[in-house]
Amino acid sequence: MKNSIKTNSPKAWLLAARPKTLTAAVTPVVVGTVLATVDGHFRLFPALMCFIFAGMMQIAANLINDLFDFRRGADGEGRLGPERACTQGWITPHTMITGISITLVIACIIGEGILVCTAPSLPFRGWELMVVGGLCVAFTFLYTTWMSRRAMGDILVIVFFGLVPVCGTYYVQTTRITIDCWIAATTCGLGIDTLLVVNNYRDRYQDRANDKRTLISMLGSKFGEWFYLILGISAAALCLHFVPVTDAWSAIIPVPYLWAHIDSWQRMRTISHGRALNTVLVMASRNILLLGASLCFLFLLTLL
Repeated sequence: MKNSIKTNSPKAWLLAARPKTLTAAVTPVVVGTVLATVDGHFRLFPALMCFIFAGMMQIAANLINDLFDFRRGADGEGRLGPERACTQGWITPHTMITGISITLVIACIIGEGILVCTAPSLPFRGWELMVVGGLCVAFTFLYTTWMSRRAMGDILVIVFFGLVPVCGTYYVQTTRITIDCWIAATTCGLGIDTLLVVNNYRDRYQDRANDKRTLISMLGSKFGEWFYLILGISAAALCLHFVPVTDAWSAIIPVPYLWAHIDSWQRMRTISHGRALNTVLVMASRNILLLGASLCFLFLLTLL
């Protein structure tokens, strides 16, 4: 594959962006937007800007991860994750830095667009969004370079792939955050963290050898397996908060997600180690879409 990809070509950038990971960025924005719509406060432009901002930040995180893995020589240390564009020679390190800079600038411009169209109606005139946006950029770097190597990755995923995008998307459309919003955001964060758990479970031996401290490299394989299962069950259980009292049958809506999650958990335990666990990453990504769909269906039931 390496020889078929021209250095710094559009195909190389597409592979480096890892579009399959964008489900983790887009799903929380969809959930926040549908919840805002159900509450009677849908605003098209802020919603679209949140979609683009979330996608650009996810791409930036992927590019930063690629560059720093190359600089650390992580692929040379036996990591089993997706092939890195820099390591494979698809994108030169200098060009990757340029790409990261452009991606972050675009994200910041989009963030400014959100401020312009929403700040007059916000309680703090947009300052709160500036703080959150700055933290998003800062932790995009800190996650890869420091926090993910000190067992903080799961907390960051729950915060920046759950709480921030769901609550942020809802807030710019409604100018408030409700209990329902917090619960939906936590649900998304728990579900999306399963992606990180599979990744760390797959790389646990290499992480331990390279002194990369994740919860799984420190606490072991069994912990990783049960942690993955509990995250999904907890996310499905939180969905029940949105089941209308008068329509108890709708409690079955999260069942497809729960079934798919347990199926991927069993596959994870059966495979146990090696590159074959990358198939479980694909399954976990699909599960996130199912979880988001479950939440959205439950929200929409309130309109009937």
